Amino acid sequence: MQGANKMEASLMTAPFHIGMLLYPDLTQLDLTGPAQVLSRAPGVKMHYLWKTIEPIPSDAGLSLMPTTTFAACPQLDMICVPGGAGQVALMKDEETLSFLRKQGEGAKYVTSVCSGSLLLGAAGLLTGYKSACHWMYRDFLPAFGAIPVNARVVKDRNRISGGGVTAGIDFALTVVAEIWGEDAAKMIQLHLEYNPQPPFNCGSPETAGPEMTARAKKLFEESLKHREREINEAVSRQRASA
Repeated sequence: MQGANKMEASLMTAPFHIGMLLYPDLTQLDLTGPAQVLSRAPGVKMHYLWKTIEPIPSDAGLSLMPTTTFAACPQLDMICVPGGAGQVALMKDEETLSFLRKQGEGAKYVTSVCSGSLLLGAAGLLTGYKSACHWMYRDFLPAFGAIPVNARVVKDRNRISGGGVTAGIDFALTVVAEIWGEDAAKMIQLHLEYNPQPPFNCGSPETAGPEMTARAKKLFEESLKHREREINEAVSRQRASA
């Protein structure tokens, strides 16, 4: 009954505005997975956000089209930041950081998927909050005053975060259940036939084992060093402006 009441109430109120940040070289599934779920929630108005409305290339070679610019964006009920390699450059992009801070102050929910949590951290929106992140980058969260948690989805007050890439679908279903009730989330999950049965049990360091995890880290060694340097610089800028 509680879920049904939430759904009925939402249909009688103004649209629930959800904004998802788009940016060059994002991981498209970090955005499109949650968007497929969230767009089906009752009363939702989706905004795909960037500085312009020109196509944005993702890390998979698939371009995504923004629908709303930062300047034209209304106050959002929920802001969501996906991850991807392009997230690193945005940690020193003051236009994007200022937009996230402004929206984060007024949003009912401040959320992220994968390494998007690091961008929220760079904007100063995760200080003192628990957060998920992709396993390879989770240990960078404390640099921004966040508390890393090894989980697919983490809820801490009005901050909700998903782990790496595919966790974005679990994240979005959790958000729907939080706002519109479990029945709404379950119905969306059924419609999407989200019933994962992966062919291999190696989707996390715990199941992949230390040898495979070490090889995965080795492949991204230079990327990790670059990300760490950029995070240290972002923290220094935060302290200088405090």
